[in-house]
Amino acid sequence: MMAVKLDDLYQEVILDHNKRPRNYGELGDATAYSHGVNPLCGDDYHVTLAVESGRIKKIMFKGTGCAISKASASLMTESVEGKSVQEAKTLKDAFLELLTKDTVSESSRKAVGKLKFFEGVKHFPVRVKCATLAWHALADALKDGGS
Repeated sequence: MMAVKLDDLYQEVILDHNKRPRNYGELGDATAYSHGVNPLCGDDYHVTLAVESGRIKKIMFKGTGCAISKASASLMTESVEGKSVQEAKTLKDAFLELLTKDTVSESSRKAVGKLKFFEGVKHFPVRVKCATLAWHALADALKDGGS
């Protein structure tokens, strides 16, 4: 049996989350909101969260964009739902470091877990904005503690 290449896994995950995004839609009882737009390519997402007692009870996103931005938003919602606001901020910081820094700390690599496969995006600078858009919107929504 042949080992699955990381590039193949990356493509498979991106395509899956693009076609069947998780947590896609509107969140009626949102306590935090942000709107992220990349005017260069047209990616446009609304991120809504329900935060209770410092924990992200529910997170959803809605909008349009390329496969990378939609998959990243989908995976972001899966990754932060149920986490504390601080845990979500730590994950967001590690993910942004992974995609924007030449040298990435081992703690950040470990913190992002399965999201590591996005690291290859940084070799395509124009696509980094696609992969990080929803994460920047998350940061904006959480800037005041998410409530």
